[in-house]
Amino acid sequence: MAGEEMYRVIVDSLSAHVAVLDENGVIVETNRAWRQFARHNGMRDPVDCVGLNYLMTCDTGSGDEGDGRLIGRAIRQVIAGEIEEFLTQYPCHSPTEKRWFSLRVVPYRDHHAKRVIVTHENITPIMLAQEKLRQQEKELQHKTEKLEETNIALKVLLEHRDRDREQLEERIVANIRELALPYLEKLGDTSLSPRQRTLVDIAVNHLGDIVSSFLNRLSTVNLLLTPQEIEVATMVRQGKSSQEIADVLGVSVATVSFHRKKLRRKLGLSKNGVNLRTYLLSLQ
Repeated sequence: MAGEEMYRVIVDSLSAHVAVLDENGVIVETNRAWRQFARHNGMRDPVDCVGLNYLMTCDTGSGDEGDGRLIGRAIRQVIAGEIEEFLTQYPCHSPTEKRWFSLRVVPYRDHHAKRVIVTHENITPIMLAQEKLRQQEKELQHKTEKLEETNIALKVLLEHRDRDREQLEERIVANIRELALPYLEKLGDTSLSPRQRTLVDIAVNHLGDIVSSFLNRLSTVNLLLTPQEIEVATMVRQGKSSQEIADVLGVSVATVSFHRKKLRRKLGLSKNGVNLRTYLLSLQ
């Protein structure tokens, strides 16, 4: 097979649309893929486009943002030897389908002629895959944002639930301490049979277990609180004033203030200005 014939077979075997331009930008040769594309897109003969000025088409084209003029300028630079190669991508959509092409311009390796080779490679599958990936990323971002919103809403609901539970617990503890235990204690001071006294003691102990959950939480922070400090902390958490606490415990207000200062020191609140009751309410 002669060299010229082999060259023609090789060029016609390429999937890329190939055109050879002379130094003035006129098409002097195209390959089979170029001619098939031209025929498929309704171009009339001659579909090989030989004799057409490719640069003039670029200069007068209506490509987005002046792409045609940019390509024309790059081809002239390759012809003049100012740059070795030019590569770009461009859309070429038809009424029935989306298409993208990669355009490459390289010098024609012939010392006797100043020409360039222009190739158009269909990269539509790659671009469609990229578009699909971008769409999937956008959908994933949307789902992530929805999930974050759901997590925030769930967190708010959990916080409300915790506050409701804490308020319910406080009401239960306060009601037991103020409405039940005092009367049981008075009942215990009356003349009761051994069996009745045992039942009263059991009731008092069981109610004490119910209200001890707060005391258990105090113990989880490994605080060395005295029994009276625990009593003061419990009543502070219930919102009682120093005078009310003093009346219940049968001590002076100064003694209650002393215990409150010791609680603040043991809880690490001496210097940060945090309200003692607010801190005690925050213990979980």
